[in-house]
Amino acid sequence: MEPWHIPVLAAVGILAGFTNVMAGGGSLLTMPLMIFMGFSPAAANGTNRVALLAQNAAAVGGFRKRGFSDFRLSLTLSLCTLPGSVAGALAAVWIHPVWFKRLLALVMIGVLVSLFRGRSPSAAGGEAGAGRRFSAHLGMVGVGFYGGFIQAGVGFLIMALLHGLLRLDLVRVNMHKVFVVGAYMVPSLAVFAWTGQVVWQAGFVLAAGNALGGWLGAHASIRGGEKAIRAIFAAAVAAMAFKLVIG
Repeated sequence: MEPWHIPVLAAVGILAGFTNVMAGGGSLLTMPLMIFMGFSPAAANGTNRVALLAQNAAAVGGFRKRGFSDFRLSLTLSLCTLPGSVAGALAAVWIHPVWFKRLLALVMIGVLVSLFRGRSPSAAGGEAGAGRRFSAHLGMVGVGFYGGFIQAGVGFLIMALLHGLLRLDLVRVNMHKVFVVGAYMVPSLAVFAWTGQVVWQAGFVLAAGNALGGWLGAHASIRGGEKAIRAIFAAAVAAMAFKLVIG
Protein backbone atom coordinates (compact mmCIF):
# COMPACT_ATOMS: atom_id res chain seq x y z
CA MET A 1 0.00 0.00 0.00
CA GLU A 2 1.11 3.54 -0.76
CA PRO A 3 0.92 6.14 2.06
CA TRP A 4 -1.87 8.07 0.31
CA HIS A 5 -4.01 4.93 0.16
CA ILE A 6 -4.74 5.06 3.90
CA PRO A 7 -6.65 8.39 4.16
CA VAL A 8 -8.40 7.83 0.83
CA LEU A 9 -9.60 4.35 1.79
CA ALA A 10 -10.79 5.58 5.18
CA ALA A 11 -12.68 8.56 3.71
CA VAL A 12 -14.35 6.57 0.94
CA GLY A 13 -15.15 3.87 3.49
CA ILE A 14 -17.18 6.34 5.57
CA LEU A 15 -19.24 7.34 2.54
CA ALA A 16 -19.68 3.73 1.42
CA GLY A 17 -20.72 2.58 4.89
CA PHE A 18 -23.33 5.31 5.19
CA THR A 19 -24.71 4.60 1.70
CA ASN A 20 -24.80 0.83 2.27
CA VAL A 21 -26.86 1.11 5.45
CA MET A 22 -29.26 3.73 4.10
CA ALA A 23 -29.80 2.01 0.75
CA GLY A 24 -26.99 0.03 -0.87
CA GLY A 25 -24.36 0.26 -3.59
CA GLY A 26 -21.48 1.49 -1.44
CA SER A 27 -19.27 -1.27 -2.79
CA LEU A 28 -19.51 0.42 -6.20
CA LEU A 29 -17.33 3.12 -4.62
CA THR A 30 -14.84 0.97 -2.72
CA MET A 31 -14.18 -1.83 -5.21
CA PRO A 32 -13.35 0.39 -8.22
CA LEU A 33 -11.16 2.50 -5.93
CA MET A 34 -9.11 -0.52 -4.88
CA ILE A 35 -8.79 -1.70 -8.48
CA PHE A 36 -7.55 1.80 -9.37
CA MET A 37 -4.99 1.44 -6.57
CA GLY A 38 -3.66 -1.70 -8.22
CA PHE A 39 -5.61 -4.50 -6.52
CA SER A 40 -6.78 -7.38 -8.69
CA PRO A 41 -10.59 -7.55 -9.04
CA ALA A 42 -10.69 -10.70 -6.90
CA ALA A 43 -8.53 -9.09 -4.19
CA ALA A 44 -10.70 -5.96 -4.22
CA ASN A 45 -13.79 -8.15 -3.87
CA GLY A 46 -12.29 -10.09 -0.98
CA THR A 47 -10.75 -7.10 0.82
CA ASN A 48 -14.01 -5.20 0.61
CA ARG A 49 -15.63 -7.87 2.77
CA VAL A 50 -13.42 -7.08 5.75
CA ALA A 51 -14.89 -3.57 5.73
CA LEU A 52 -18.44 -4.80 5.17
CA LEU A 53 -18.25 -7.11 8.16
CA ALA A 54 -17.15 -4.25 10.41
CA GLN A 55 -19.70 -1.87 8.87
CA ASN A 56 -22.67 -4.11 9.47
CA ALA A 57 -21.60 -5.04 12.99
CA ALA A 58 -21.45 -1.32 13.82
CA ALA A 59 -24.83 -0.71 12.17
CA VAL A 60 -26.49 -3.54 14.10
CA GLY A 61 -25.19 -1.94 17.29
CA GLY A 62 -26.51 1.44 16.18
CA PHE A 63 -30.02 0.08 15.57
CA ARG A 64 -30.05 -1.85 18.85
CA LYS A 65 -28.98 1.24 20.78
CA ARG A 66 -32.05 3.05 19.45
CA GLY A 67 -34.37 0.17 20.34
CA PHE A 68 -34.66 -1.44 16.87
CA SER A 69 -34.10 -5.19 17.00
CA ASP A 70 -35.92 -8.39 16.01
CA PHE A 71 -33.29 -11.05 16.58
CA ARG A 72 -35.46 -14.05 15.73
CA LEU A 73 -36.49 -12.85 12.27
CA SER A 74 -33.02 -11.47 11.52
CA LEU A 75 -31.47 -14.81 12.45
CA THR A 76 -33.82 -16.99 10.38
CA LEU A 77 -33.34 -14.75 7.34
CA SER A 78 -29.57 -14.84 7.82
CA LEU A 79 -29.40 -18.63 8.09
CA CYS A 80 -31.07 -18.91 4.68
CA THR A 81 -28.29 -16.85 3.07
CA LEU A 82 -25.37 -18.94 4.32
CA PRO A 83 -25.33 -21.82 1.77
CA GLY A 84 -25.69 -19.36 -1.11
CA SER A 85 -22.98 -17.07 0.21
CA VAL A 86 -20.39 -19.87 0.22
CA ALA A 87 -21.39 -21.02 -3.27
CA GLY A 88 -21.33 -17.45 -4.58
CA ALA A 89 -17.90 -16.72 -3.13
CA LEU A 90 -16.50 -19.90 -4.71
CA ALA A 91 -18.08 -18.96 -8.05
CA ALA A 92 -16.52 -15.47 -7.85
CA VAL A 93 -13.08 -17.02 -8.20
CA TRP A 94 -13.68 -17.94 -11.85
CA ILE A 95 -17.02 -16.58 -13.21
CA HIS A 96 -16.91 -13.25 -15.03
CA PRO A 97 -19.75 -11.04 -13.73
CA VAL A 98 -20.28 -8.69 -16.72
CA TRP A 99 -23.51 -10.15 -18.11
CA PHE A 100 -24.88 -10.89 -14.69
CA LYS A 101 -24.37 -7.24 -13.73
CA ARG A 102 -26.21 -6.04 -16.84
CA LEU A 103 -29.14 -8.29 -16.03
CA LEU A 104 -29.10 -6.91 -12.50
CA ALA A 105 -29.52 -3.39 -13.90
CA LEU A 106 -32.97 -4.39 -15.15
CA VAL A 107 -33.77 -5.88 -11.75
CA MET A 108 -32.78 -2.60 -10.10
CA ILE A 109 -35.23 -0.67 -12.25
CA GLY A 110 -37.97 -3.11 -11.27
CA VAL A 111 -37.05 -2.67 -7.60
CA LEU A 112 -37.34 1.09 -7.92
CA VAL A 113 -40.79 0.85 -9.53
CA SER A 114 -41.93 -1.61 -6.87
CA LEU A 115 -40.80 0.60 -4.01
CA PHE A 116 -42.85 3.55 -5.22
CA ARG A 117 -46.09 1.67 -5.98
CA GLY A 118 -47.65 3.11 -2.86
CA ARG A 119 -48.03 0.08 -0.62
CA SER A 120 -48.83 0.54 3.06
CA PRO A 121 -46.32 -1.58 4.95
CA SER A 122 -46.96 -2.55 8.53
CA ALA A 123 -44.64 -1.40 11.28
CA ALA A 124 -43.58 -4.88 12.31
CA GLY A 125 -44.47 -7.13 9.42
CA GLY A 126 -47.78 -8.27 10.90
CA GLU A 127 -49.57 -8.22 7.53
CA ALA A 128 -47.19 -10.74 6.02
CA GLY A 129 -48.73 -14.21 6.02
CA ALA A 130 -46.95 -17.53 6.16
CA GLY A 131 -46.66 -17.68 2.37
CA ARG A 132 -44.97 -14.31 2.16
CA ARG A 133 -42.60 -15.19 4.98
CA PHE A 134 -41.67 -18.45 3.25
CA SER A 135 -41.06 -16.61 -0.04
CA ALA A 136 -38.90 -14.01 1.69
CA HIS A 137 -36.78 -16.69 3.35
CA LEU A 138 -36.48 -18.63 0.08
CA GLY A 139 -35.41 -15.46 -1.70
CA MET A 140 -32.64 -15.03 0.86
CA VAL A 141 -30.89 -18.09 -0.58
CA GLY A 142 -30.46 -16.21 -3.86
CA VAL A 143 -29.47 -13.06 -1.99
CA GLY A 144 -26.74 -15.05 -0.26
CA PHE A 145 -25.40 -16.31 -3.58
CA TYR A 146 -25.28 -12.85 -5.13
CA GLY A 147 -23.77 -11.37 -1.99
CA GLY A 148 -21.12 -14.05 -1.90
CA PHE A 149 -20.44 -13.60 -5.60
CA ILE A 150 -20.06 -9.86 -6.07
CA GLN A 151 -21.91 -8.10 -3.19
CA ALA A 152 -22.31 -4.67 -4.85
CA GLY A 153 -25.99 -3.73 -4.75
CA VAL A 154 -27.16 -6.66 -2.64
CA GLY A 155 -28.80 -4.20 -0.24
CA PHE A 156 -31.28 -3.26 -2.97
CA LEU A 157 -32.37 -6.89 -3.33
CA ILE A 158 -32.78 -7.35 0.41
CA MET A 159 -34.83 -4.16 0.66
CA ALA A 160 -37.09 -5.30 -2.18
CA LEU A 161 -37.71 -8.69 -0.55
CA LEU A 162 -38.37 -7.44 2.96
CA HIS A 163 -40.39 -4.37 1.97
CA GLY A 164 -42.35 -6.09 -0.78
CA LEU A 165 -43.02 -9.47 0.83
CA LEU A 166 -42.92 -8.90 4.58
CA ARG A 167 -44.45 -5.39 4.32
CA LEU A 168 -41.92 -3.97 6.76
CA ASP A 169 -41.33 -0.25 6.96
CA LEU A 170 -37.99 0.85 5.56
CA VAL A 171 -36.37 1.54 8.94
CA ARG A 172 -36.99 -2.05 10.00
CA VAL A 173 -35.97 -3.28 6.56
CA ASN A 174 -32.58 -1.64 7.11
CA MET A 175 -32.42 -3.04 10.64
CA HIS A 176 -32.73 -6.60 9.27
CA LYS A 177 -30.56 -5.88 6.23
CA VAL A 178 -27.44 -5.00 8.21
CA PHE A 179 -27.83 -8.12 10.36
CA VAL A 180 -28.28 -10.38 7.34
CA VAL A 181 -25.31 -8.96 5.41
CA GLY A 182 -23.08 -9.12 8.48
CA ALA A 183 -23.99 -12.77 9.02
CA TYR A 184 -23.35 -14.08 5.50
CA MET A 185 -20.21 -11.94 5.21
CA VAL A 186 -18.42 -14.28 7.64
CA PRO A 187 -18.38 -17.43 5.44
CA SER A 188 -17.90 -15.50 2.20
CA LEU A 189 -14.91 -13.64 3.67
CA ALA A 190 -13.50 -16.96 4.85
CA VAL A 191 -13.61 -18.29 1.27
CA PHE A 192 -11.77 -15.25 -0.11
CA ALA A 193 -9.21 -15.42 2.72
CA TRP A 194 -8.69 -19.14 2.10
CA THR A 195 -7.94 -18.46 -1.58
CA GLY A 196 -5.52 -15.61 -0.70
CA GLN A 197 -7.73 -12.83 -2.09
CA VAL A 198 -7.71 -10.48 0.93
CA VAL A 199 -5.26 -7.59 1.46
CA TRP A 200 -5.63 -7.36 5.23
CA GLN A 201 -3.92 -4.01 5.83
CA ALA A 202 -6.14 -2.25 3.32
CA GLY A 203 -9.14 -4.17 4.64
CA PHE A 204 -8.62 -2.93 8.19
CA VAL A 205 -8.22 0.69 7.08
CA LEU A 206 -11.34 0.48 4.94
CA ALA A 207 -13.15 -1.28 7.79
CA ALA A 208 -12.54 1.67 10.13
CA GLY A 209 -14.19 4.02 7.63
CA ASN A 210 -17.05 1.65 6.80
CA ALA A 211 -17.79 1.01 10.47
CA LEU A 212 -18.08 4.73 11.20
CA GLY A 213 -20.23 5.24 8.10
CA GLY A 214 -22.42 2.27 9.03
CA TRP A 215 -22.95 3.57 12.55
CA LEU A 216 -23.87 7.02 11.20
CA GLY A 217 -26.15 5.43 8.59
CA ALA A 218 -28.05 3.46 11.22
CA HIS A 219 -28.77 6.59 13.24
CA ALA A 220 -29.64 8.62 10.13
CA SER A 221 -32.00 5.85 8.99
CA ILE A 222 -33.92 6.03 12.27
CA ARG A 223 -33.97 9.83 12.45
CA GLY A 224 -34.88 10.40 8.81
CA GLY A 225 -37.41 7.58 8.62
CA GLU A 226 -39.09 6.40 5.42
CA LYS A 227 -38.81 9.71 3.57
CA ALA A 228 -35.02 9.98 3.86
CA ILE A 229 -34.48 6.29 3.07
CA ARG A 230 -36.70 6.45 -0.03
CA ALA A 231 -34.81 9.48 -1.37
CA ILE A 232 -31.37 7.93 -0.89
CA PHE A 233 -32.59 4.55 -2.09
CA ALA A 234 -34.00 6.02 -5.30
CA ALA A 235 -30.81 7.95 -6.06
CA ALA A 236 -28.61 4.92 -5.33
CA VAL A 237 -30.71 2.53 -7.44
CA ALA A 238 -30.79 4.93 -10.41
CA ALA A 239 -27.03 5.48 -10.23
CA MET A 240 -26.30 1.78 -9.97
CA ALA A 241 -28.61 0.83 -12.84
CA PHE A 242 -26.98 3.45 -15.07
CA LYS A 243 -23.50 2.26 -14.13
CA LEU A 244 -24.34 -1.38 -14.81
CA VAL A 245 -25.92 -0.61 -18.19
CA ILE A 246 -22.94 1.37 -19.49
CA GLY A 247 -20.43 -1.03 -17.92
